[in-house]
Amino acid sequence: MQHYLFVYGTLRQNANHPMHQLLAQYGRFVAMARYQARLYQVDYYPGAVPSNNAADQIVGELYQLLQPDLLLPALDNYEECSPQFAQPHEYRREQQSIMLENGDSVVAWVYVYNRSTDGLTLIQNGDFLAQ
Repeated sequence: MQHYLFVYGTLRQNANHPMHQLLAQYGRFVAMARYQARLYQVDYYPGAVPSNNAADQIVGELYQLLQPDLLLPALDNYEECSPQFAQPHEYRREQQSIMLENGDSVVAWVYVYNRSTDGLTLIQNGDFLAQ
């Protein structure tokens, strides 16, 4: 079974975050993709909240995970949603439907924002790196 991860914030290639190097080492970039959700500016990083509105689209990158058993626990620590962090976590890792540029869809892990969005700014264009 293939494992995929959709990233939309600091883990993207051009975000210049050191954690992207781990993703690049243990994952393979597949394509640019979209996720039906709303994107909020949480701090210096964004948070995605699933949406029922097809117009709400987040831009991101899809990766095939070459060593998910190694990579996902490290990313859970980075996203502070591993068991060592107090509940409720800021993010939760969920499998979601992701749409590729060619129209195909895959199920991929996504770090979904798990707190209230009250007072957060909506990133209207859905692209954290192009705001």
